Amino acid sequence: MMTDDGPTIEAVFNAYFDCRKAKRNSINQLRFEIDLETNLVELHRQLCNGSYKIGRSVAFIVTHPKIREVWAADFRDRVVHHVICNAISDRYYRRFIRDNYACIPGRGTHDGLRRISGFARSITQNWTKSAYFLKADVANFFNSIDHQILIDLAERRVTEEWIRVLIRQVVLHDPRTNFSMRSSRASFERVPRHKSLLHAPLGKGLPIGNLTSQFFANLYMDELDQYAKHVLKARYYGRYVDDVVILDEDPDILNMWYEQMDEFIKSKLAIHLHPNKRHLNLVDRGIDFTGFIIKPGRTYLRQTSLSKCQQKIRSWERKGSPVDNETLKDVSQSLNSYLGMLRQVDGYNVRKSICQRVGSLFLQTDAKYTKTRCGAGKAVKV
Repeated sequence: MMTDDGPTIEAVFNAYFDCRKAKRNSINQLRFEIDLETNLVELHRQLCNGSYKIGRSVAFIVTHPKIREVWAADFRDRVVHHVICNAISDRYYRRFIRDNYACIPGRGTHDGLRRISGFARSITQNWTKSAYFLKADVANFFNSIDHQILIDLAERRVTEEWIRVLIRQVVLHDPRTNFSMRSSRASFERVPRHKSLLHAPLGKGLPIGNLTSQFFANLYMDELDQYAKHVLKARYYGRYVDDVVILDEDPDILNMWYEQMDEFIKSKLAIHLHPNKRHLNLVDRGIDFTGFIIKPGRTYLRQTSLSKCQQKIRSWERKGSPVDNETLKDVSQSLNSYLGMLRQVDGYNVRKSICQRVGSLFLQTDAKYTKTRCGAGKAVKV
């Protein structure tokens, strides 16, 4: 799929189809598709002759699950991000440890939940013995990633010069030089200064919202994973993005490992663990990880997530419980996400309560979906 001088045209088309899955019917994607073949052929030509230039980004603010900046690349640039990741991801996935749950096909938050829950049962011999867990995360992670360190790590297993050129171009690109704001300036001012890419020092920081940022962040933290597993010999270790959980029978060992990990990433990666987010406790007190709470014999969704779900329902009710097309898309998709998370845990009663409360919404969604498939105006049994 790749050549010595650049990607094949098939690789560019495949990257486009991968990119389109998540951005179907977005304005940028539709504009790109107006003259699709010409745009892809031209992009392929630029990638092969080195004339490709990164376009304009769109910056906006999201408030759930917490307030943060998102920097969305132009659709054309997103295709290039898929070209890069498709070309190199497999060679890195094979090296990543099993208990890296972030942005890897077949893994994710639910996989992390199951694995850490299994660790807890194993180390406590099915909750009959005492054990401890340590939870930590990296301070201001995405804004602290050092560009040159990242490039050195990314190029370890990349020999193709055209991929190296693209990696350097994407990592070193400063989206602040060419972007538009979709949210108000007041919204941007609500983001803590140290968490804003607008205020990140030169040579540091990755824009949240791009596929390459997710992949490169994973690659960056793999250094810590390898250290924890092969130097510290931590048997029960898991990581999701910048959140780390380790289990052991001895709390003193966990404290020692924390200090050693902090010193390692300071010297190796120019980042550090957040001193105020260091949490050591007995396993049976509950492990908070990937949005779930793991306790003896049961697992449930984090209360803050349930509160967000309740807020969504209350907001819908205050508007008169409408079932127009826009509401169906917004509210039903959001609630289905929560219901999907609750299916992973002991959440039957909560799911039942939610469904009873918004029953008319789901009935209306089913009716509209059935009409879409079978034709409006026809009698359909749901």
